[in-house]
Amino acid sequence: MITIISGTNRPASNTLKVAKYYQKILKLKGLETNIFSLEELPSSLIATDLYGKRSSLFEPIQQMIAETSKFLFIIPEYNGSFPGVLKTFIDACNFPESFYDKKAALVGISSGKYGNIRGIDHFGGVCSYLHLNVLPLRIHISSIKLELDENGDLHKEDTLKFTHQQMDKFIAF
Repeated sequence: MITIISGTNRPASNTLKVAKYYQKILKLKGLETNIFSLEELPSSLIATDLYGKRSSLFEPIQQMIAETSKFLFIIPEYNGSFPGVLKTFIDACNFPESFYDKKAALVGISSGKYGNIRGIDHFGGVCSYLHLNVLPLRIHISSIKLELDENGDLHKEDTLKFTHQQMDKFIAF
């Protein structure tokens, strides 16, 4: 199974729009994926699913993560890094089996001009600790509000070129 993680729990986020765009293009390239938005996390996650505890609400999410062999993380910039809810989600998943020796690709997005370079670098450190093998081509999409058209699709020529290149490499990875 291949899972695209929309790395924020913010409702109606650009992160989820980018995740849906990646899913659509990967399907056109012959790769079936599913999306998991962190909006779907149980609101009780911090109280019920950390430190060895497991709730019935998180169990199907853990099962999906366990069955996933490749992840594509779409990660927005929050305060110069990645969202805390993404780290909390990682912490709630069983270690090491959730991510150990699996594969991932990383896409950073931001409303600013650097495309979450620092947050993707920080998240790369977490991936290394988890033994999650990361595709070397990491994409950084800046000024995300200008990159998405009215249908939620990326449309700028350079962005299309590099995201398609990343997707092709992800398929082969």
